[in-house]
Amino acid sequence: MKRIVAVTACPTGIAHTVMASEALRKTAQALGHQIHVETQGSAGAQHVLSTQEIASADVVILATDIGVDMARFAGKPVYATRTSEAIRNTKGVIEAALTLAPAESSPAAMPNTVPEASAPNTAKQLVAITSCPTGIAHTFMAAEGLQKAAKSLGHSIKVETQGSVGAQNQLNDDDIANADVVIIAADTKVDTARFAGKPVYSTGTKQAMHNGREVIQAALTQPVAASPDYADAVKRAKAERSERRTGPYKHLMTGVSYMLPLVVAGGLAIALAFALGGINAGDNEGTLAAALIQIGGGTAFALFVAVLSAFIAYSIADRPGIAPGLVGGMLAQSLGAGFLGGIVSGFLAGYFTKFLAERIKLPANLEGLKPVLILPFLSTITVGLLMIYVIAPPVQAVLNTLTGWLNSMESANAMLLGVILGAMMAFDMGGPVNKAAYAFAVGLLASQIYTPMAAVMAAGMTPPLGLAIAAFLFKDRFDFEEREARGPALVLGISFITEGAIPFAAKDPLRVIPSLMLGSATAAALSMLWGVQLLVPHGGIFAALIPGAVTNLLLYLVAIVAGAVVTAAAIYVLKRPSAAAPASQNREEKLVTA
Repeated sequence: MKRIVAVTACPTGIAHTVMASEALRKTAQALGHQIHVETQGSAGAQHVLSTQEIASADVVILATDIGVDMARFAGKPVYATRTSEAIRNTKGVIEAALTLAPAESSPAAMPNTVPEASAPNTAKQLVAITSCPTGIAHTFMAAEGLQKAAKSLGHSIKVETQGSVGAQNQLNDDDIANADVVIIAADTKVDTARFAGKPVYSTGTKQAMHNGREVIQAALTQPVAASPDYADAVKRAKAERSERRTGPYKHLMTGVSYMLPLVVAGGLAIALAFALGGINAGDNEGTLAAALIQIGGGTAFALFVAVLSAFIAYSIADRPGIAPGLVGGMLAQSLGAGFLGGIVSGFLAGYFTKFLAERIKLPANLEGLKPVLILPFLSTITVGLLMIYVIAPPVQAVLNTLTGWLNSMESANAMLLGVILGAMMAFDMGGPVNKAAYAFAVGLLASQIYTPMAAVMAAGMTPPLGLAIAAFLFKDRFDFEEREARGPALVLGISFITEGAIPFAAKDPLRVIPSLMLGSATAAALSMLWGVQLLVPHGGIFAALIPGAVTNLLLYLVAIVAGAVVTAAAIYVLKRPSAAAPASQNREEKLVTA
């Protein structure tokens, strides 16, 4: 007897979801296996699998027509198919899935050494997908980690990257058909329907970035009985999953990731309008500059609070949360509650819709009314009334106070805010504290407050730039690998990818992180002191060089350089010479001589 857990899901979460669930349950029981089935759809999840059920399962079956979060199944053999296949060929699906299950062995047959499957294998063909909420830093760093690890192990791999910018290097049918295993290294939902019949190994981007070899080895050996190495991999996956379960923070970042394209497009349109028609470009009706102001400020910036609210709600309650989230966000914008009101309305819409989905019970033939009629209607009306009469007035007062304070800041207060935002940006280099400062600055763009955005971007560029400068000037503080990384760190720095500093900080965090915080605080404080304004939230130095996107460009560049220099100087003072530096430096010199 095998223990099976399964997830069935279709867009509505009704017909195919329930039929596939019943077919799997009855067939598995008829074959003598134990099975637990979770159903998912627009109305939320039913019969949710417990941690104990997943941990004890021999195999996971995903019969889905929509994307399903696979993070909780890390380390388990996963068989992916569609609901229609699970309904029509149920026995074949179960039997194919069980071929991935760990083989049973008697105690006498169990060796004391590493299992044979752990020994070096012949070259394998792998395919992978990496994805993070923004689809920028962690997505590509995870892809690079897997590519390097596969090459070092003698395997070939093709990695598709997914994010807010779309999919790149997409896997085709031949890639998938020829693959021995599929690796999903993602912090967001990834649709696995096209990998039906293939062994799928899921983990997070951080594991792929830092432990690429272990990920590939675990993926290739997952059908084998558990061993100490496998147990360690599962333990690491659980710890990583716990890190990712940050609740409200994850929902907020989902909203921000969907909002960013609107903010970028709107900000660049406004910047281009200023470049063509000056600061009063919107006053000259009928001109191209005025049209760009209408597109950027009048439309894109007017929408982004609603989009932020809608996708916070979507992250919490799935599609039934979108309508109340959109309406709540639009009300927040029109009533003057701005991005703060949008955040509140998003969480309110999401959690209230989820509450209704769990509490409202209907006969099976009426369940289809919940996601398209009952949940959106009740939640939209409730959220709308609460926004108008309860939430928007005090939030508007708070936002107006914040806006007035930011607009009237004297130099000392401006510098203090810059120091705080800069230190936050460098503290965890892309983590929750960094993202909190970034989200604060992006939200203020809707209120036409642009100085914090400039400070935050300068502070985010400084850590990799400062480390690269230090690695060039003070070679004895870095080992050979770190000196090899100084060129890429420069590129990541000017591109506003703060995560480029992580490899340096990971080796000596107690000395490197304070140095980064000091440099970023300097850059942000100077940017605030000089009143630099930035209209776009991404792009690094490339966006800053677009005419009209940044004011006081020369002083802005001086602030960034000053922050990088302070970082490098702090590294020199705080970081001790590397014990490996002399030997690796000799090796470097020999390579140059050769």
